[in-house]
Formats: sequence, C-alpha cells, structure tokens
Amino acid sequence: MTSPDQDSAAISARNLTLTLGTPAAPVAILKGIDLEVADGETLALLGPSGSGKSSLMAVLTGLERASGGSLRVAGADFAALGEDELARARRGRIGIVLQAFHLLPTMTALENVATPMELAGESDARERAAAELAAVGLGHRLDHYPQQLSGGEQQRVAIARATAPRPALLFADEPTGNLDAATGHAIVELLFARRAETGATLIVITHDPELAERCERVITLADGRIASDTRS
Repeated sequence: MTSPDQDSAAISARNLTLTLGTPAAPVAILKGIDLEVADGETLALLGPSGSGKSSLMAVLTGLERASGGSLRVAGADFAALGEDELARARRGRIGIVLQAFHLLPTMTALENVATPMELAGESDARERAAAELAAVGLGHRLDHYPQQLSGGEQQRVAIARATAPRPALLFADEPTGNLDAATGHAIVELLFARRAETGATLIVITHDPELAERCERVITLADGRIASDTRS
C-alpha cells in the first residue's frame, strides 16, 4: 500500500532518532523511525517494555524533542520549532489520554476539562467542557472532584479533556491499563466513538489485544525500530 502524501499526512517522520543520557554515555532510544500516518487513520503501537513506544509518542506529540531526522505533525514542522513554539503547535492540534489520568485533584470534572481551553483563550470553554462530559456520560458529575469518581469515570474525564478542543490528532498511552476488564472495554468503545465523531487521527499505545484489533493499522516496535507494520 502506498504511503500518504507527506504534505497531507497527519504525521510524517523520516529517520527519526532519540538519544538520551550523557555525551559520554549516550543511550539510543529511537533508531531511525520512518512513519507516515494518514489523516483519520487509527493506529496501534505495540512492543515490549523498553521498545521505544512511549518515547516515540513523546516525540510525536512534541513533549520530547527528537535528536535527529525530520518530523511534521498536523502540518507543523516539529523539528524546526523551539519549546514555546512546540507548546503552541500542540495546543488545539493534539489531545493526549494517559493511563494515569493526570486530573488535577483540586478541580472538578468540569474545571479539569475546561481549564486547558480557557488557558488557550477559548471563550466558550465551560460550555464545550460540559457538552463533552455529557457526551462521555458524565453530565451528572460535572461538579465532582476526581477523588469522588471511579477509575472509569476519571478516565472518561481524561478523554473528554483530550477531545473537547477537537484536535486533529488524538494519542492514548495504555488508556485501559489501570482499569478492570469491563470498564476497559467500555473505555475502548467510548474512545473510538469520540474519535469517529471528531474525525481525529488516533494513535494508541497498548498491550490490550482488543484495543489493537479495533485499529486499522498495527505497528510493532522492537529495540527502537519498527519491526512490523500491518493493516487490517
């Protein structure tokens, strides 16, 4: 299958490398990743611990700067941007769902979803946050704090926070990792439903076979390289 055109791809990476450690003791994490992801594609990243999955996601989201290679994400040249420019490029373009939820404990569900949009200058942030929480089944929990919510409910808040700005790219790192099987299944259904409604490109790091099978494409990493790339 041919690769999507580089200019129209959601992600276009060429010979992407990441080296951490010190100059005297460098550690190569990513070792020349070539990756094209089409707009609207659903992609699962698999691989054993230490294979580079989370590091690749960190680079693709602009949370970690690549050591070498070229990288365009949602039309922005991530390799050429400074830290402040990367933060601006992520805003509104990229949503991230993590297994640890990362909700602010002193904020309600509504505030956790609305605050990032308010910081981005969105005038209707509260209304959009309320609508997104209702869409994930939490319209009755807007004023509850994270400690008043179950694990599944907290993950729903995290999904609402990621999808409310309608990002072009949605990343999820082990989104069902801290949930029981039944709750995890519900979260998978919700994540794909929200992605379908927004038309976002979805990239998921997972060890969950059910979640991987839901994706159109599965990439396996091994030792910082792409070991396999299959499409359903």
